[in-house]
Amino acid sequence: MNYTFADRIATLSPSAIREILKFTSDPSVVSLAAGNPAPEAFPTDVIADISARIFRERPIDALQYSITEGYPALRNRLKAYMTYKHHSFSDERDELIVTSGAQQVMELVVKVLCNPNDVILCEAPSFIGSLNSFRSLGAKLVGVPMEADGMDTDALETALKANPNAKFIYTIPNFQNPTGITMSMEKRRRVYALAKQYGVLILEDNPYGDLRYGGEALPNIKSLDKDGLVIYAGTFSKVLSPGIRVGYAVGPKAVIAKMTVAKQGEDVHTAIWSQMLCDEFMGTVDFEEHLHDLQGLYREKAALMCRLLDEHLVPCGITYHPIEGGLFLWCDLPEGVDMNAFCTRAVQEYKVAVVPGNAFSVNDEPCRSFRVNFSTPTDEAMTRGVERLGVFAREFLK
Repeated sequence: MNYTFADRIATLSPSAIREILKFTSDPSVVSLAAGNPAPEAFPTDVIADISARIFRERPIDALQYSITEGYPALRNRLKAYMTYKHHSFSDERDELIVTSGAQQVMELVVKVLCNPNDVILCEAPSFIGSLNSFRSLGAKLVGVPMEADGMDTDALETALKANPNAKFIYTIPNFQNPTGITMSMEKRRRVYALAKQYGVLILEDNPYGDLRYGGEALPNIKSLDKDGLVIYAGTFSKVLSPGIRVGYAVGPKAVIAKMTVAKQGEDVHTAIWSQMLCDEFMGTVDFEEHLHDLQGLYREKAALMCRLLDEHLVPCGITYHPIEGGLFLWCDLPEGVDMNAFCTRAVQEYKVAVVPGNAFSVNDEPCRSFRVNFSTPTDEAMTRGVERLGVFAREFLK
């Protein structure tokens, strides 16, 4: 049997991250390639207690069908949270939908806004999961280079002028994946101003914003939105658990209404037990104290990774970008070094896995960088992995 696949999927390549992770099934490989939260970050006892109470007191609510927009109590709680903490919800302009992770927000936004070959302007590099969602639905991606304080806004304006069919700007302004870069306040204002000037929307993806452990917190782009231009994507994946698959979108009422219709054809609604769990967690646990504990955990793990890189890789000519939060560091190889060969040999010969930077490319732009993760490995494994990487780098770069 010869199988013919739809054009939207036939041209997609497997995620380079997932391909690298295949090597990590070998127990001798130290993986610095994953992007999972630290196992010790999961409040397992609290989750077990809340789950038991839900199934003891309201089992039918947790097991029955519900409404597509999301569990009403959670939606109301999130609206209040986005209002008082982030100043990013307007009763007059906005609505909120609960999704199956923030990844579903990406897919729903493209489904309701883009026809085939419509343009999405993306930070370059950017998160491969979002890029592949956009590509799978026929959108044309145009990359906008990153600078130390976020997207190059002059290049963004050039791209907007050159692409009048651009539908939205995709940005991860806080501790961007993969670079770890935080967009400055000046650039947040300019991105919003350009979106308004050229009549495009902004998709603000903020999975890491609550994991700030350095520097000064900056307002969301959504908090600037007086014109119905910003769709905000949030998630419980990094602050509670990725396995429960609960995300949410805040955006203009007309857009959220169309996303609701599109979601009905995908999964009817996000798992109600998971939504009830998130609502109960936010309502019964000191959520800010929980976030403070997570920030402390990741501050320590990030500091260890930076010390290890300073000791073992920086002397070889490999540099990295400073971060103020999130789960990743972006490392640059010296000019002229074959990045793919570096990453491949590291995992095959020295048993340490990092993610090649071109996994995050928007338009196959040249790349000499790789991403390391410090949240998933234990401190011992992180130390062992970076030490191995240093031994390999000294041999590879000599």
